[in-house]
Amino acid sequence: MMFYANLAMSGLVQGLLLATLALSISLCFSVAKFTNAATGDFMTVGAYVVVGTQALTNGSLIAGLLGSAAAVAGLSLVAYAVLFRHLGKASPVMALIASVGLALFVRAILTLFVGHGQFAIDYPASRAMNFNGFRVVPIDLWVAAGCVFLLGLVFAVLYLTPIGLQVRALADNRDLARSAGIKARRVMILLWALIGIVTAMGGALVGIKTVVIPEMGWHLILSGFAAAVLGGLGNPIGAVVAAVALGVLQELSTPWTGFVFKSIFSFGILIAALIWKPEGLFGRPEQVR
Repeated sequence: MMFYANLAMSGLVQGLLLATLALSISLCFSVAKFTNAATGDFMTVGAYVVVGTQALTNGSLIAGLLGSAAAVAGLSLVAYAVLFRHLGKASPVMALIASVGLALFVRAILTLFVGHGQFAIDYPASRAMNFNGFRVVPIDLWVAAGCVFLLGLVFAVLYLTPIGLQVRALADNRDLARSAGIKARRVMILLWALIGIVTAMGGALVGIKTVVIPEMGWHLILSGFAAAVLGGLGNPIGAVVAAVALGVLQELSTPWTGFVFKSIFSFGILIAALIWKPEGLFGRPEQVR
């Protein structure tokens, strides 16, 4: 029982990390109406910025997080201005293909400058606490707390601020929102900046938990898509709930699949959701007349 309890604890932390990725995907789909495959690589950029900033500031984690948020928010805005803004009237498939190309471009640039070596984000080391076989690693608690704070902050912006109301109005009905006086371009700029901040912080937290390599975010993108689809594309709350559940279930499946092949569970969930419940657990089926 303690073995499975430890797996569940690890899965909870992994699910919260995955929730930051799934939330970014869901936010993009809710307003821009396409799935952004470059989200994972933006997370990787965020982690590398933390590593680079720490090298310049004598290991300051706070400076690294702030620098990462600013850099990836800027990168997200550039991607919107240069690429995605011009695909606003294109089909979602074209925007998805463009985002795949952007992901490959970002990863190639990272590999060109930093290579394929592993980097680590500096943080205060501490020993695991053992409670009769139930092991709790302090850094896991800090990472989980950081994820909860980040997710709570995003939902506070979405549901407690005027800009959040405008984002939700634009996601629900763009034409009606414009007729009500909402400036769509301004809202999109703020949305892409928010997506950049979320992905940057998510990448930094993933980098703290694991190691930083160019393929770090790409390895998580499938699980992020699976969680976003399972929770209902365009439903931020559903994406977070599904991501946490998927993270726990993935870890609990490792005695049968192994730690290397546990991501196959995401394949199964994604295929099952697309076949039997394409609108997701928290989505609503659309009716066309």
